[in-house]
Amino acid sequence: QVPLVESGGGLVQAGGSLRLSCAASRSFFRINTMGWYRQAPGKQRELVAGITSGGTTNYADSVKGRFTISRDSAKNTVYLQMNSLKHEATAVYYCSDRLINDPNTYWGQGTQVTVPS
Repeated sequence: QVPLVESGGGLVQAGGSLRLSCAASRSFFRINTMGWYRQAPGKQRELVAGITSGGTTNYADSVKGRFTISRDSAKNTVYLQMNSLKHEATAVYYCSDRLINDPNTYWGQGTQVTVPS
């Protein structure tokens, strides 16, 4: 069973919005932190936003004020609301999590976000 499944990517015009979803197949009680990363063509994967089990969030400077990460524990789902999208947001977005007492980082399959210039 795939532990993390992303959805919600697509093509959106600059200035528009998208909401990405990441459904976790395991209980949130086992998860320490979750995050959204992105990887643009020819670039390294970078952290976009993260959220801890306690609800503390952090964001890349480039998305602060425009992106919001949130979680719905009842649905075992983490969201990334992306507003005022720019062409620079074009990338494959990956959901990740880290479990309690587990040093590994787990990844979803990614979802493409395209913002035409």
